[in-house]
Amino acid sequence: MTKQQGMNRRNFVLAATATASTMAVSMKRVTAEPRNYGPGAPPVRYPDPNIVVLDDSFKSYKLGNAAIMRLYHSKRMIWAEGPAWNGVGRYLVWSDIPNNVQLRWTEENDQVTTFRNPAQNSNGNTFDNHGRQISCEHLTRSVARYEYDGTRTVLANKYGGKSLNAPNDAVVHPNGDIWFTDPGYGAVMDYEGRLVENQDNWPQPYQKEAIYRIDSKTGKVHQVADEIFKPNGLCFSPDYKKLYVADTGASHYDEAKEVIKVWDVAEETDLKNGKVYASMALELTDADGNVEEKAGFADGIRCDRDGNIWASAGWVGDGYDGVHIFNPEGARIGQILLPEICSNVCFGGKKRNRLFMTGSQSLYAVYVNTKGAHFC
Repeated sequence: MTKQQGMNRRNFVLAATATASTMAVSMKRVTAEPRNYGPGAPPVRYPDPNIVVLDDSFKSYKLGNAAIMRLYHSKRMIWAEGPAWNGVGRYLVWSDIPNNVQLRWTEENDQVTTFRNPAQNSNGNTFDNHGRQISCEHLTRSVARYEYDGTRTVLANKYGGKSLNAPNDAVVHPNGDIWFTDPGYGAVMDYEGRLVENQDNWPQPYQKEAIYRIDSKTGKVHQVADEIFKPNGLCFSPDYKKLYVADTGASHYDEAKEVIKVWDVAEETDLKNGKVYASMALELTDADGNVEEKAGFADGIRCDRDGNIWASAGWVGDGYDGVHIFNPEGARIGQILLPEICSNVCFGGKKRNRLFMTGSQSLYAVYVNTKGAHFC
């Protein structure tokens, strides 16, 4: 079943946070004004009002003298995705999926250049334990690795004798195994990155949407879970004993909910005890005082060293879109509000305390008082 979701952009007044059980219990109201990031925009008065504390526990993560920065914006960039930090080169790489390129922002000189063109309509990116870039490619329906000399090695493109749908995002375990999701969104695009007009006749998905693991020793692809509608962004807990995965299946399935799920990692190779970790539903109050529960999507997610999940969020509007932060129990404790849909996040910078955020046509960053649990 398909589901067309009409999500309106309106000016909202934030009026809620969440508990682990209902995820939509009102706590307090914070005015959320859209910010102008364009040339000549007024400076931000500290503390940044678009870094929203929903629970006192989030106060320790918000720096009083750190503002959200827009590092890059281009009208030619269509859909920025898959940010990944390279600590050796001190650069951030990300994908512009429809334009079939990867871009690079260099910390040393604050410059953005084209990093890889073409890029196989790549989506999520990460780096393995040896510093080699891993990319999830829509065009080839593959997970690929770029070697030190720049050559490309396909790590996975089939399972059970059938093509993968379109790998979306990947993370690397300390044992070298690569875990990735395959929801199939790229399969509704043609080879030039445009949406196929008649999607009803498009052969997607090729197989049940699922989460996979590539064994670093054998190269074999294992399916580790498929009890999820459309697995999207994923990340490990700090101790690698849990795997969190965003489910965006509500884009296509009526029975799906906008949630983040969590599994226990069994013996470093499998998943068990899957359950809902957090709901993306949030009560919002408009300028007229009308309260309505809205649920957008979590896309890319990352974990900090304290076990909090930083989830990109979007498709609702002002007061919602940006980043939602959940504590280890699944309660929403804070937000970073952006004027665009946020597709993905990663921690980077010299101290791994800078959160990078890919918006629709922009790259944002903010310093926070924590560090990413892992290097990418």
